[in-house]
Amino acid sequence: MGPLLANYFPIVVFIVIAAVIAVAMAFGSLIVARQRPYPEKLSAYECGFEAFDDARRRFDVRFYLVSILFIIFDLEVAFLFPWAVSLSRIGLFGLLSMFGFLAVLTVGFIYEWNKGALEWE
Repeated sequence: MGPLLANYFPIVVFIVIAAVIAVAMAFGSLIVARQRPYPEKLSAYECGFEAFDDARRRFDVRFYLVSILFIIFDLEVAFLFPWAVSLSRIGLFGLLSMFGFLAVLTVGFIYEWNKGALEWE
């Protein structure tokens, strides 16, 4: 084995061990746990009630709006973690930049709230 491939050997070992553990857990749960499915357990669960229509129909626009808003605000909040870690190095400029960022985020959130985009009727 060449010296370049020898450097990747620990990664291959890690992947193999992870795969063995994953397979062992999957099959171990089948062996150890009781497998007694009943009709309620096997029924399709969607929002607490039985599906009453085809899954391929058009969804309400509010579903997409709420999901996009969640992704936007979730990703913007994710920017707070690297900022908090590097705050001691970026100083006052970084602090003021984050306050500006949070101000824009808050204004956007208030705007969406006032428009009723967060209401699910």
